[in-house]
Parts: sequence; C-alpha cells; structure tokens
Amino acid sequence: MENISALGQINQILHILFVFLPFLWALGTLPPPDAFLLWAMEQVLEFGLGGSSMSSRLWLLAMFIISVGTAVISYFIPSSLGVVLFMTGLGFLLSLNLSGIGLFFIHSVNRRRVETKSQALASSSERQFTWKECLFYFVMLALALSETSLLHHFAGFSQISKSNSQTMVGYILMILLMILWILREIQGVYIFGIFRNPFYPKDVQAATAFLEKHTRLTRIGVVRRILLTLVSPFAMMAFLSLDSSLQGLHSISVSIGFTRAFRMVWQNTESALLETAIVSGVHLLSPNADLWWNTSLNTGIRLLLVGIMRDRLTQFISKLQFAVTVLVTSWTEKKQRRKTTTALCILNVVFSPFVLVLIVFSTLLSSPLLPLFTLPVFLVGFPRPLQSWPGAVGNTACVCADTVYYHQLAPRLTAALQTAMAAGRLGILIPGSHYLGRFQDRLIWIMILECGYTYCCINIKGLELQETSCHTAEAQRVDEVFEDAFEKGCRKVCSLNAHFANVLTPCTVLPVKLYSDARNILSGIIDSHENLKDFQGDLVKVLVWILVRYCSKRPSMQGSVRKPEQGTGPLRLLPAWNASPRPRCPEDTESSHSETSDWSNDDIFDDEPSVAKGKMEKDQLNDWPGGNLPIPGSVESQRVSDHSTGTVPEDSLFRAVTFAYPATDKGKQEEVACTPLAEFSCAHSHLLSLPEEWRSHYVPNSRMKEMRSLFPEDWYQFVVRQLGCFRSEEKASDILEEIAKDRVLKDLYVQTVMTCYCSLFEIDTVAPSPGHLLRVYSGVLPWSVALNWLTEKPELYQLVLKAFRYTLKLMIDKASLGPIQDFKELINYLEEYESDWYIGLVSEEKWKEAILQEKPYLFSMGYDPHMGVYTGRVLTLQELLIQVGKLNAEAVRGQWANLSWELLYATNDDEERYSIQAHPLLLRNLTVQAADPPLGYPIYSSKPLHLQLY
Repeated sequence: MENISALGQINQILHILFVFLPFLWALGTLPPPDAFLLWAMEQVLEFGLGGSSMSSRLWLLAMFIISVGTAVISYFIPSSLGVVLFMTGLGFLLSLNLSGIGLFFIHSVNRRRVETKSQALASSSERQFTWKECLFYFVMLALALSETSLLHHFAGFSQISKSNSQTMVGYILMILLMILWILREIQGVYIFGIFRNPFYPKDVQAATAFLEKHTRLTRIGVVRRILLTLVSPFAMMAFLSLDSSLQGLHSISVSIGFTRAFRMVWQNTESALLETAIVSGVHLLSPNADLWWNTSLNTGIRLLLVGIMRDRLTQFISKLQFAVTVLVTSWTEKKQRRKTTTALCILNVVFSPFVLVLIVFSTLLSSPLLPLFTLPVFLVGFPRPLQSWPGAVGNTACVCADTVYYHQLAPRLTAALQTAMAAGRLGILIPGSHYLGRFQDRLIWIMILECGYTYCCINIKGLELQETSCHTAEAQRVDEVFEDAFEKGCRKVCSLNAHFANVLTPCTVLPVKLYSDARNILSGIIDSHENLKDFQGDLVKVLVWILVRYCSKRPSMQGSVRKPEQGTGPLRLLPAWNASPRPRCPEDTESSHSETSDWSNDDIFDDEPSVAKGKMEKDQLNDWPGGNLPIPGSVESQRVSDHSTGTVPEDSLFRAVTFAYPATDKGKQEEVACTPLAEFSCAHSHLLSLPEEWRSHYVPNSRMKEMRSLFPEDWYQFVVRQLGCFRSEEKASDILEEIAKDRVLKDLYVQTVMTCYCSLFEIDTVAPSPGHLLRVYSGVLPWSVALNWLTEKPELYQLVLKAFRYTLKLMIDKASLGPIQDFKELINYLEEYESDWYIGLVSEEKWKEAILQEKPYLFSMGYDPHMGVYTGRVLTLQELLIQVGKLNAEAVRGQWANLSWELLYATNDDEERYSIQAHPLLLRNLTVQAADPPLGYPIYSSKPLHLQLY
C-alpha cells in the first residue's frame, strides 16, 4: 500500500509538471537533449568526480567515462592501501594535459616515419611537451605514491582532534591558504577588485619600465607557484592519507568522496586547498563532536559538499551583482531608460523575494540568469555547458582583412598569458572565466576552457576593428576603466575602483610583441612641388638599384666567377638606345613580307622624320666592328645553352634583329645566324646582364635620347661597386670595377631603366600629381607607349612597382627626416626597406604574409574621401602593453543566453534591435560580438590553446 501511495503521489506531481512543460519550453527553460546531457556530464565530472570541464565534446565524454570507471574500480579494491595508491595515481594522471601528451608521443613515434606529419605536429600550438616535462611528471607521481603509501601504512588512524597528526596538517593547510591568497592578491592592480594594490608598479606606460619595476612581483609569483605546485598538493595528500574514513572500504560514499578528493588535489589545487582548510577548520571549531556533520559524513563527502557550496555561492554573488547592475542601469543610464522602465523597476522591488528565488533556482541549476531583451525582466535560462555553444571551439569566425592582426597576436599573447597565469596575476583560474584585453583598436576576448595540474586551456577571440557607434561607445568605456586603474590610479597612494559596478575589473598589463598602428596625413609632403620634382630623379636611382640587385641575385647567375669556355665567342649586344622595336599586331606579321612601300618600315609614332632616321641608322652601322653589318648567315652561328657563361638562347635574343629577314619554313628546324654585335668589355659582365626579354624597348629613339641624360651613371657605378656577389673572389673589387666600366652593360641598363620609367609617366608630363602617385602606387599604371611592353613581363612589372613604392616612401622619409647626404646613406635607406619593411597595400595578400612573418615595419598609402587628404599608415612591430581585465562570467553567460533565446525563440533578428545596442556598464555589444557565429561575429577565434603553467 505504501508503494502504491508513493506512485500515486508521483503520478499527481508529474501531471502538474507536464501542464507547465509547454510554458517552460516557451520561456526557454527546458534544455535541448544534447545541451542537457553535456551539462549533466560536466556537473558530475566537476563536482562528483573532481574533474574539469573539457575543451571539446569528445574529451568530455572520454574523461567522464574514465572518471566514472575510476570510482567504480576503487569500490571493488579490497585493500585500503591499494585504494589509496589507485586513487592517487589515477587522480594525478587524469589531471594532466592528456591531449597535449598524446600529441607529443604521436610526434615522437612518427618523427622518423613521416617527416611532413611530424613537422605539422611540431608546428601545432598544442604540442608543448618535452621529455623534461614528462620526467618531471614521472618524478611527481612517484613521490606522491610514496608519500601516500608510507603515511597510510605506518601512521595511526583516529578521528580528527586537536592533537593528532591530521589536525597538524590541517593547520599547515590553513597557513598555506593564507599565504597563497596574499601572494595572489598583490599580483593584480586591485585587491578584492576594490582597493588599488600599493605594490603594483605605478609606471605602466612603457613596456621596458614596467618590466623593470615588476621584477619583485615576478619573484613573488615564482614563490607562489612553487608553493601551489609542489608544496600544497603533497600537504593535502598527507591530510587525505591520514584520514580514518579510508578504513571503511566497500562504501559508495567513500569511493566517490575520496576519488574526487584525490583528483581535486591536482586538478584544481587552489579550490581544493580552500575546501580542505574549511573542512578542517569547521571540525576543529565545532563545539560538539557528535554533530551530524562529523559523525554521518566522511571527509570525502564533506569536501564534496563544501565544493558544491563554494561554487554555488560564487555563482549566486555574481548573478546577484549582474541582476542589480541591469536593474540600476536601466534607470540611471539615459540611453537605457524606456517608457516602461519605471514600471519594471517598481515590479522588481515589489517582487524582490520572487526575483531572489529565481536567482537561487538559477544558481542551483548552474544555468544562466536570462535578462529578457537585456531589460530588468529575469528568467531562468536552460542548463547548458560552460562553452554555451554546440560547435567545436575555434571552428567558426567571420574572417575579414583584419583577422591577420589577431593571427599574429595570438602566439605572442599566449606566451604572455602563460607567465601571468602562472604568477597569479589573473586571479584564480576557473573554467568558464572570461577576460578582455585592450590595445589601441584591438579587443581580445579570452575564455578559459579547462584547467588542470600545471596547465590551462584557453580560447582567444578577436573582435572587429571597424568603428561603429555601439562598438566605439563601449570601447571608450573600456579605455576609461583601464585608464583609471593603470594611469590615474597611480597618482594616488590609495585609491578605489571607481568602476566597481562595471562587469569589467582590471587585472594587469601584459607585455606583448605586436604591431602598433599609426596613421598620418601626407598633406604638405606628397603635394609639394619640390618633393615631386625630386621624386622623378630618385625613381631612376631606385630602379637602377633594384634591377642591379635583382640581376646579381638571379638563381642562374649565382656561383663563382667562371671564365668563358674556349671556342665560345663573346656575347655581342646592340647599343640600347639605337634599337627601337615596334609593337606589331598579327596582321602586320603577315604583311611585312609582301609590302615594300617606302613608308612601310617607318614608325608613324616616332618624332623624327624618316630621312633623319635613315641617316642616323646609317651612322650607327659604322660603329660595328669591321665597319659593315654582315649579312645574316654569312658568319659563324653559335648555339648557346649555358646561361652561366654569359650567353642566352639565340632564338629570343636575335628575334628583334632578324625581324625583316626571310622566314623559316614550318616543320623545319630553325637556323638563325648569330649576328656579331658589340661585345662586353668585361668577361664577368654577363653575371649582371638583364634577361633577354627585358632588352627591347618601345620608346621612340628621340625620347630615349632625351631621357638618357636622366640616367645617373655615377650612381650606377656606385651600386655595382657595392655588390656582394663576388666577395668570395680574391680580386672582387677589381672585377666589380671592370663591370662598372663596361659601356655595353651600362647601355643595357639605360635602355631598360628608362623604358620602365616611361611606362610609369606620360611622355608629356613634367611632374607627377599626388593622384597620379597614388594610382601608380596602387598598381594602376597610366597609358604610355611602353605600357604593354611592361605588363607582358610580370616579374619586371613587380620590380618596377616595388621601385615606385620605395621611392614614394623615400620621399616621405626625406621630408620627415631631412635630405640624403650621399650615395652611402641612400643605399642604407633602400637596404632597410628591403630587409625590414613591407611597402604595399593593405588589401594585398603579401601584406598579410608580411604580418605573419613579422616584418618589423609595414607602410601603406591611401586616400580619405571624407577629409579629402592623402594618408599614410605605418605598422611597427614592438613590445607593447596589453591591458587585461576580468569579466563577470555570469553577466556574459546571461547576455549570451538572452541572445540565444531572442534569436531562436523570439526570432528577433533585427540588426538594430535594442538588445545589442551599446551598454557601457554591461558591455552588451562587445559581449554579443564575442559569441560564436552565427549568433555573434568575432573576426578571429583560435583553436583550444594549452598553456603550461610553471
């Protein structure tokens, strides 16, 4: 009858509950099955088995199964010593970074088998283990097993009293807790988040000065880490090993309680130390030893209950602070005040007990407190895991052009966070905690995914850099909070946190090597007539330097100097300014053999008359050796096959010369005679010779003659003499001197350089305009007679574009730093551009590659249509300070729960909806951005990053 009555009561309760299920579903309180299962496993793993929330579903499931198996196996072990050793060993091993250790061993096994795979694993940010670390873990495990076995075997067991050995260990734990708390609090800028730390450095403007003054705190952090990593675990292991409850074997409560206790010692040492000190202190301070707490519960279950109460109390305080902030700011902030605000505030005050019940219920379920539309209307969100989103961490992000800055920043920031977390500057590391970093226009969102013994797993997100009104309003408040903490607060001996009600509490600053972004206006520089006039002369010099440097480093030209082989004639070239091949279309190729009119061979685009040109060409023929131009085929032809000897393929080299000669029948091997042209005077000049496809030009002869005077011969000779490609030779200076005086080689450079110069400017243009400079800088070349010739040569085109950009940067530097004194200084400028700078456009792919390669400097030029000015942007890689603060985790979870509820249940996808507008105290807009896509839109999200905390 009693069973039937109980079933009847359950039946009645379920009937009432089922009536409210649709209502709870409509309010979003009922969790989806996958979220409920993950939440349940996470709660059991963390509070019942002493584990931690994991960074992925797979690891959560695997760790849950292993942890449950550990508790079950410990129940069936007959010996108390075996139980202690088993719990100690498994508790230590399961608290380690097993995923990182697994990748390390995979890398070690596959190192010899698959080289590419091992390189990929080595480059992964997750593989940070070494054999020394594995040896350290092995030694710690051996010491832990030795300690627990010896104490458990030889020490006597008794109830906790004021005289036994376990009580003495409890006193030691209390002292350790106080010392660690003090050492942790003085690491941050605020104590309790309210009072400014007088020991924190006052000068936090420069990274160098901050690091010098932060030395003492760094040493304190090392002491704290030693106490936390080496001393505290062994002290708690001694406390647990001496407990008399371990004598009661085959008890479920003992198996569960001590499995969790031995695991928590390593998994979350600070929390375990607090729980152990509380249990020991409560027992010692209790006046009656026969209380239910002392008699009915073993030490393991006491620790479990204290751990649950500690976590729920922390959540309740955070949720209450979040609810009060939402309620108060809805009235005090003018932009948050609405017509219904007064009524909502009155209702919250009148029904405050009911609101407290909602907060308590949300705390018990460990579910987010949901402010409906971010208004003071509170609901209980459905229980969900700490990650809040079903997808894998770091798989999705709204990638854009600014994502690359966070890609470069993430590894450097990870190293800085590793040091700060090990020292305790970010407070107690708890999974589900959120931090916000700020530097210039960058906002970095950091979330702790899991924690264990000497490691922590985090996720780094980067928020958008575009300045929207909501983004700017909250970013300014973040700047104010950090400025009051790290700058204004330094001026006072003792100051308070003026932004205590804000969800952001400043913690510390991190020195990180990253890019600072400086933007300036180029008015007065780029539009100066003198600068533009000098620009043309500097462009020719930079072109010479780039082409000579390129030819000296060509792969086919590398190696030691070789003498020409016997039987091979010297390379002969036509003087550059005498030849003027014309562009021809396919129709002209067919008609060139049949049309014999006198004007058919004249260049209608040439500035000179035909008679004058014919006379000039006749005079030029007299300069050939022997006085006459030999008939093709009447001299010995030489087949060329080796570039290193200074020769080039004859079919390409003499194509322009044999243009009007009879064609070779199709299907027959082409026999082209080698026309003896003017030869190099130096046997080594071929090592600096330009590629044969660059030697023709499309500039009229008259124009080439005029422009020849612009070619800086003294600069050309100076550049050649400064080359380092012959440094291995004994007479390198003599070789370079001979090459510099080679007239034919110089004429080659005159022809190519001046043709490239003409392709960048219109022929009739005297001085370029600022708009023209910007267009060419962006790769939009104006029409010219040599434009097609240049664009058909991609490699040369890129070199010319690089020269133009270098010259523009040189013009800006000369205007800012002063004129250049000599050629040596100009060489230094150009070499610095080549090695330390990337000069280009932000939209280019090479710009991103330069950032990832961490080029020291980057420069870009643009135009601001709103202000009507030309702008310059310089990125400088240097060690700077990132300000970091801790966010109210429950405020973040509550706003994310509202975001999910609003988009999934209320289907309010309006881009201008109220719940994503700026809220300076709650940082509502930034919090929404940090949510995983498609609900949020961070532009960067890293994979889970494992930090080793030593």
